[in-house]
Amino acid sequence: MTPADDNSPTVTRVPGTYRPADISTGIVHLGLGAFHRAHQAVYIEQVLQRHGGGPWAICSANIRSNMRVVEELEYQQFSYHVAEYADQQHVTLRQVNAIASAIYAGEGDNGSGHAALLDILSAATTRIVTLTVTEKGYYLIPAQQQLRLDDPAIAADIAQPQQPHTAPGLLVEALRRRRAAGIPPFTVLSCDNMPDNGKRCQMAVVQLAAQQDAGLADWIATEVAFPCSMVDRIVPAMTDASLATLRDLGCNEPAAIICEAFSQWVVEDHFPQGRPDWEVDGVQMVADVAPFEAMKLRMLNGSHSLLAYLGPLLGYATVAEAVADPQVCALLRGYMLEEAKPTLSMPADVDIDAYADQLLARFANDSLHHQLRQIAMDGSQKLPQRWLAGMQQLRHDQLPCRRTELGIAAWVMTVMQASKGLLTLNDPMQATLLAAASEADPLLALLSVDAIFPAQLLQDQALLVRLREALTALSQPSTIRTFIAQLQG
Repeated sequence: MTPADDNSPTVTRVPGTYRPADISTGIVHLGLGAFHRAHQAVYIEQVLQRHGGGPWAICSANIRSNMRVVEELEYQQFSYHVAEYADQQHVTLRQVNAIASAIYAGEGDNGSGHAALLDILSAATTRIVTLTVTEKGYYLIPAQQQLRLDDPAIAADIAQPQQPHTAPGLLVEALRRRRAAGIPPFTVLSCDNMPDNGKRCQMAVVQLAAQQDAGLADWIATEVAFPCSMVDRIVPAMTDASLATLRDLGCNEPAAIICEAFSQWVVEDHFPQGRPDWEVDGVQMVADVAPFEAMKLRMLNGSHSLLAYLGPLLGYATVAEAVADPQVCALLRGYMLEEAKPTLSMPADVDIDAYADQLLARFANDSLHHQLRQIAMDGSQKLPQRWLAGMQQLRHDQLPCRRTELGIAAWVMTVMQASKGLLTLNDPMQATLLAAASEADPLLALLSVDAIFPAQLLQDQALLVRLREALTALSQPSTIRTFIAQLQG
């Protein structure tokens, strides 16, 4: 442990203890981003540390973009550090060696990366494939859960199935090869923030396989395990300021990461080809992940999205800045306990009120500098699961959801601002949304995007009146605060 002076945090250092020669690859991960390196890779690191090595090291791949992180890991010989902040004064600096290799198979790859990735996916030693490709990486229509067969990337994989570029396409081709070679299928473990993420991943893979071989699709549907999981750790995007903070800790690595100390992983225990003994390190291995998924999506992620669209309208840039505002903090608590909680059905030993308190404390961690603009990305993919599913249940039970409605109005306002060039909208449905926001009645046009919103919302005239009132209130901070005060009663 490193003692702190008046301005420096207390640093607990956790070094690596096993040798590279003592590990072999058993997991392939698609989506080599900061979250994977600070979450799944850390859990695998703990497994390998306990066993002095073993067969569960990771080959991580980027399949869309970001060659730089692959190059950085190669430069660092696949060893990097994760700085886990409990608060500004307490940090654990953990060395991670669990990623044994990395592959770039994204834009600009000359084909060698794709070939290498398919080879390791098809290898008998690969027993688990994990994914953090974000919601849009599954190419599903959010409100309908059907594969986007007309998406150019999916269409290309259908036209050339043996040269795939999407996550579903890579999984289909690797599973086809394994089936042809008589190699048992790997387990596919989605680690993205989606309800029923394993089932949705299976849906995308099976629907894509059916486009080339009905027999292969049936085999995947019956023989391949797609367990669900719930992941939770706040991992902000790295910035120059983040790297400077790490240098102050004596860590001068471009691939290092800053995150919060809290970490949670709930996994459906269905791994026919075996798995690491994650439960020893705190992973909750359960029969049904759904209640935990719903709680996290609606309370944590739903609150994050509320902050992401409302916070900038009040002049805030980070989560901690927004939550430090007593009115905003009270709004979040009201959302969690009065609108998210009634839609949840949790095991008896789960205290939802205590979970809400824990979330607010985590949001207030000002060592993370979690940017609201990062959370606001891909709203079209996030709203159905974070807000709209719970909203539908509240409406069915005739319970109010005024804070959720405020969030929807703030999202509409954000898209409208983007359509006027006031900000950049980072969303896979950007063209559709900007066109809708440019129409004479942006609210109606956006609510009419049936890939996001259920059609019955348009039929509720009282709801439309409330949304218009909220939109009017969002025009300036003073009227926003008056509106929030009215909501809070």
